[in-house]
Amino acid sequence: METDPADIRGWQRLSGDVTTSGRLEEHDVARLAALGVKQVVNLALDSHPEALADEAGRFGAEGIAYTHIPVPFDAPAEAHFEAFRAAVEAGPKPVHVHCIMNWRVSAFFYRLHRDFQGMPEAEARALMAQQWVPDAADKPEWQAWAEFIAPKAD
Repeated sequence: METDPADIRGWQRLSGDVTTSGRLEEHDVARLAALGVKQVVNLALDSHPEALADEAGRFGAEGIAYTHIPVPFDAPAEAHFEAFRAAVEAGPKPVHVHCIMNWRVSAFFYRLHRDFQGMPEAEARALMAQQWVPDAADKPEWQAWAEFIAPKAD
């Protein structure tokens, strides 16, 4: 059994069936396949300078399902979250979810854990904080993310 590739930027194992990270490099495709990953979900934009070229084709060649949900860093939306939730909850497992820094991903899983999987808020926040805390008080440009992760009124 392969061990977790902790040298991938922002690598995090959330459970036996869920791993996350920042950007992937060409050699990481085979490494994720060796781990038994059955689906990759990418929240980054293809236009980012660190995006892996032809990511869908590379994972497809390994027999790994691929879902691309391009989330603009300055404009995360509910439609992005719902597509992410559907892919993670209904797609093949194990699943690996990534972006460039593991910031988008950590915020998305924070909401999923807190709002849909019954994880206590403090525990969900602690998992997110291992990668990023989008605090708009410190960085006003992160306001969209602070709003995105805020609890929604019923």
